[in-house]
Amino acid sequence: MSYIDLMKQRAKVDKKTIVLPESNDKRTLLAAAKILEEGIANIIMIGDEEKIMDGAGWLEVELDGITVINPKTTDRLEEYVNVLYETRKSKGMTPEKAREILLNDYLTFGIVMVKNNDADGMVAGACHSTADTLRPALQILKTAPGVKLVSAFFIMDTVMKEQGENGTFLFADCGLNQDPTPEELAAIADTSSRSFKSLVGPKPVIAMLSHSTKGSAKHALVDKVVEATKIAQEQYPHLVLDGELQTDAALVPSVAKSKAPGSPVGGRANILIFPNLDAGNIGYKLVQRLGGAEAYGPMLQGIAKPVNDLSRGCSWEDIVGVVALTAVQAQLV
Repeated sequence: MSYIDLMKQRAKVDKKTIVLPESNDKRTLLAAAKILEEGIANIIMIGDEEKIMDGAGWLEVELDGITVINPKTTDRLEEYVNVLYETRKSKGMTPEKAREILLNDYLTFGIVMVKNNDADGMVAGACHSTADTLRPALQILKTAPGVKLVSAFFIMDTVMKEQGENGTFLFADCGLNQDPTPEELAAIADTSSRSFKSLVGPKPVIAMLSHSTKGSAKHALVDKVVEATKIAQEQYPHLVLDGELQTDAALVPSVAKSKAPGSPVGGRANILIFPNLDAGNIGYKLVQRLGGAEAYGPMLQGIAKPVNDLSRGCSWEDIVGVVALTAVQAQLV
């Protein structure tokens, strides 16, 4: 059974309710139909029910069992206005502004539903930027207790079944923090270990990636990863973590034996922490597009409740996968 099929099975055990606010996107409609067909999650879509059903009819898919909430007609609007106002009034929010936002911004409406416990999580980003998805989540849901930094990761399900966790890896940060400091890289490593345990397997093995392995190159970029590794080892001593490591030293035992003898991580990493967003974004897309891996994300880690982003280049199948993962995350909140 594939990784995502395992996640779908987990999602079905304790079915959660996920909001899909991008109801005008055909990929979202196709994904919603498949999610309902497979019983992965209960789905709420935001928008005009007639338009949504017309879209489903045009695509020749069934959305029986879906819940549609129209901000303009719902009897919950005033309740949600009050939630948004109370959450953001210290930042200048007024009831009038809250109402205007909720009537026009479906992503914020979805986040308020999650805040109000009317949904367990939200997935968006097929036609919105990461900033558009993340901003209301941070403003309204805020960070989870004990988390220093919100970051983004991808679950990469590869054909290399002898590597990682049966071929599955977590890559971070590939979607949010552009140039994390050493302290932020260390925090990303810690949060990624928690995400790995909840979504992949019990034994995270973390490589702090660089173009250098154990001093083979000298540069400020290398120094950052060396410092991040030191901080992570001091602040999170429970982690199996090492760096700085080149990717081959992190993944291939024979290379690790030569380049990083004695490393607790070399040759067996299943979490790859990239030094910056350039490396992370380029890395995951190469593995996906040339290596044939399935990429699920960018998933957001560190928010109080599950809210996950999508690549604007995603397929409807990708949305189904991320909803399954979001539902599993919601089981653990």
